[in-house]
Amino acid sequence: MKIVFATGNIHKLQEINEISKDSGIEFILPPDGFAPVEDGNTFEENSYKKAKEANRVSGMMSLADDSGLCVEALNGAPGLFSARYAGTQQAKIEKILNELKPYKNRKAQFICVMTLLDKLGNVIHVSKGICDGKIAYKQSGDNGFGFDPVFIVDNTNRTMAEMSEEEKNKISHRAKALSNMLDFLRSNIL
Repeated sequence: MKIVFATGNIHKLQEINEISKDSGIEFILPPDGFAPVEDGNTFEENSYKKAKEANRVSGMMSLADDSGLCVEALNGAPGLFSARYAGTQQAKIEKILNELKPYKNRKAQFICVMTLLDKLGNVIHVSKGICDGKIAYKQSGDNGFGFDPVFIVDNTNRTMAEMSEEEKNKISHRAKALSNMLDFLRSNIL
């Protein structure tokens, strides 16, 4: 079964296909014309908007996620604006480290919300995944992307960027949300 995954990020597509490799589902990129407007006030709203746009351009079942880093001391920022927090990946990391300098509280969590639409564009399932951790004082590791080099996963002494893809794909926010989604698909669709 093929499902359109509402992203232009090839790394994200590869990640979810790796996590779901034995499910009988292949996630594919949306066709040309995919241009979602992410102006929602929650991860749920943005996830729905992206899934709806992927469905509109493809006419296929579509899955979208919206995710971000929420830092307790920064009142949940960058949150919905994680992808647009700064111009480059390195600039994002430097900005978060600078903003956290005055704080001892470094608790944070990655949140991912996924929305699945049927071919007609109706919501058939929503799932959420959370990965708890804290922000490191300096970046470390070469794997992953985004804030992975400064996010230390709870109950480990390592950043996400220090973990292998296989390790990360078992504990990440996206892996948790996708696992729930795959369970739903196996029970109700496949």
